[in-house]
Amino acid sequence: MTETEGVIKYQLHHTFSKLANTINLTEINHYRSLAYDLELIGQNPLRYLGYGYGNISQRIENNQFLISGTQTGEKAHLSSEDYCLVTEVNLAKNSLHATGQCKPSSEALTHASVYMQHPAIHCVIHAHSPIIWQASNALNIPHTTQNIPYGTPDMAEAVADLVAKKPSGLFTMLGHEDGVIAYGEDFSTTLLLLTNTLNAAKQI
Repeated sequence: MTETEGVIKYQLHHTFSKLANTINLTEINHYRSLAYDLELIGQNPLRYLGYGYGNISQRIENNQFLISGTQTGEKAHLSSEDYCLVTEVNLAKNSLHATGQCKPSSEALTHASVYMQHPAIHCVIHAHSPIIWQASNALNIPHTTQNIPYGTPDMAEAVADLVAKKPSGLFTMLGHEDGVIAYGEDFSTTLLLLTNTLNAAKQI
């Protein structure tokens, strides 16, 4: 049985505070808006029990990263209040430290696992696309298995195996309805990988 969005499963240690003024949101906001326009991130009352879906992140330094907040999918444009900074992650203990005016996405642990696999990975887009998801086998898309739920150490471990030190790529999460992860060295090629995969899936 697949799961949808909305529940933070990891142990969250969250400090409520404004993001530092030195953090530039221009790039992540631009590509988040593009993903929203493509309905790869968003909210629809007819999908996923009405929960917002999808999220986006950007490496800041080392394994620290900005990520869109939980349940911000309904917003066409985000502000600094809608992002938080993940500062520390322990995959084995299923714990995460973050600071910001919102809590991080329920998929933050998955993003963290991706970033840990290669220092050149700059961004992660967690999209929801039933077209890509359903074409996983037909397109030979790497995927996590149906019995692995999102937001867990098992998912983080499976993601580590899939990424396997590759600086860019795309995979689906068969245990997370319509879940697709694209990651790469820059936002433009990462979003292009997503849209190219979507176009290929539409041809099936």
